[in-house]
Amino acid sequence: MLDRFKRLDIFKSYKNNINLPIILENKLSNSKGLDSDPNDFDGEDKPHSNCAIFGIYDHPQAAVMTYYGLHSQQHRGQEASGICASEKLENGKYRFNIHKGHGIALNVFSGKNTLTNVLKGSAAIGHNRYSTTGASDSRANIQPFKVNFKEGHLALSHNGNFTNTRQLRQKLQNEGTLFQTSTDSEIFLHLIARSRQTEMIDKILDAARQITGAYSIILLTDDKLFAIRDPYAVRPLSMAKLGSSFVFASETCAFDIINADYVRDLKAGEVIQIDDEVIRTGEVKSFFIDKKPETKHCIFEYVYFSRPDSTIFGHTVDKVRRKLGKNLSLEKPAPKANIEDKKVVVISVPDSSNTAALGYVTETIKSNPYVKLELGLIRSHYIGRTFIQPGQDNREIKVKSKFNTVKSVLKDRIVVIVDDSIVRGTTARQLVRLVKEAGPKEIHLRITSPPIISPCYYGMDFPSKGELIANQCGEDLEKIREYLDVNSVEYLSLEKLHDSVPQGVNKHGEKVGYCDACFSGNYPIPIEEIEKTEFEG
Repeated sequence: MLDRFKRLDIFKSYKNNINLPIILENKLSNSKGLDSDPNDFDGEDKPHSNCAIFGIYDHPQAAVMTYYGLHSQQHRGQEASGICASEKLENGKYRFNIHKGHGIALNVFSGKNTLTNVLKGSAAIGHNRYSTTGASDSRANIQPFKVNFKEGHLALSHNGNFTNTRQLRQKLQNEGTLFQTSTDSEIFLHLIARSRQTEMIDKILDAARQITGAYSIILLTDDKLFAIRDPYAVRPLSMAKLGSSFVFASETCAFDIINADYVRDLKAGEVIQIDDEVIRTGEVKSFFIDKKPETKHCIFEYVYFSRPDSTIFGHTVDKVRRKLGKNLSLEKPAPKANIEDKKVVVISVPDSSNTAALGYVTETIKSNPYVKLELGLIRSHYIGRTFIQPGQDNREIKVKSKFNTVKSVLKDRIVVIVDDSIVRGTTARQLVRLVKEAGPKEIHLRITSPPIISPCYYGMDFPSKGELIANQCGEDLEKIREYLDVNSVEYLSLEKLHDSVPQGVNKHGEKVGYCDACFSGNYPIPIEEIEKTEFEG
């Protein structure tokens, strides 16, 4: 977990202070907001998903396919990337070839022969990292992890968080285990290696039954690949076919880029084993860790994390986001427009809010026909280092390096900005300032999720409770409005959020439920608060 998860209860001290905007500005600015690192553009004041994983078995270009799978899931982690491939040698033995480094996949695998000559093998797994445990600047924490033990080679890619990390780590250390990293992911490897079961699948099940939390894992052995999903199915994990090859990924957009055919999501608590027999028969080997009465899918995958062209939890993200926008319009409509001036325009904060804005306007014009959807913000996708001169506003430069306005669209208009979430509020405030420079008549902010009031312990990078603007302001919309300096700010209710996402029973016969802890404070899986660098030596 993040060091920012350390609880801060500062609201009580300031809730009655008339200078709340100034206090918030200072407090949020100093808490790892926009100006946390002048050389690192973390300009989105958004939660981050901790990782993307990918795996493929029985393909002559396994590493190349894995690279493209990681490239398509780059939005889930940009700190580091890695690939491990299993190569069968002429003597019948196996060699694991691995390459990883800091940065995005494009840069890590830029070497001319890295994918073809270094990462040889017909099976491979990959990982994009955004750290939630373990220092982000440590090379030792970059996945996949590769170890050798009596059963042969073993490599792991992990998305999510274990919530009993401290307990398990202390137990293993007391038994003589030596840790090479400071992440929770390594624990799973040690549990497998120390298991007294004989078959690999039984070792994996034994390890998984000792862990609590939200996770998707892909394991690679000499001659097998395993895909694992936690018993609540919090984090996404899907399976596809590419010819006779089996493919696994956090998001289905990874299948599209390599022309693989999506088959299904893994079931809650399912472990799938792929080996040569499975390749011959086409029938996967399926095992289960545990059965739960209801899934607890991460509802934020629909709100923000996943790409709109992905299928998550069995449903298209684009369709769900359009419904989020529709329900937001019904619950928190735009200001009324009139035929004389036609001055109300709706814009999205690109790219994550684009489809929600479409849903918002589609519903709005049914009763407010003079509202128009416009392209008012342009996003740059080529953000590098920013070089700030003394006296310059660091946050302003960072926002402007990522966004610019179409001034002719915004000038003299009543502008409704549709966004998916507000975390600290630092970027939202700077974005409003940017829009104001275009000369709008009014600015109204509409958010397609409820106020975020609690950190996440299941694999997302949320700040501490004290850093969240909804807690800073006691969920008082007037105080949030004052800080953001807009004419109005409205959030989707928790009830309408749940109304927007698929319900009922899924194709696996599982009762569908969601984790909404970041909005409600109700954690479905027991949590253990640890700091991000707690296990640094």
